[in-house]
Amino acid sequence: MPKTKITIYQEQAEVVPLLDWLDEQSEKVQDKCIAKIRRLEKMGLELRRPECDYLSEGIYELRVKGNKVNYRILYAFSGKNAVLLSHGCTKGRKVPRKEIKRAMKNLAEYKRNPRKHTFNGEL
Repeated sequence: MPKTKITIYQEQAEVVPLLDWLDEQSEKVQDKCIAKIRRLEKMGLELRRPECDYLSEGIYELRVKGNKVNYRILYAFSGKNAVLLSHGCTKGRKVPRKEIKRAMKNLAEYKRNPRKHTFNGEL
């Protein structure tokens, strides 16, 4: 199975929603999120629940739990072995619809101009 290419969405220069969200989390939660991203990179489409789940309209969630909080990283496949990580959020019973719409908007912007909306730094 080929490794999945992980791309992180960038709104504009130095504005990266996922990294901004991760910076707000504890070091322990950051480590768990990065571990899930690495699993997605390794497993791609074969990664399944409980580690991830399909939400709707091409948007998936990476699932991380810590301190009784449900952390989610929203993503979409941008090719067979390519994933765009949109942003992170916390959830109650389900991921809010506005977060799914935000991920859809980010994916559309990325597809229109991949170079502009690709973060080139390190996770």
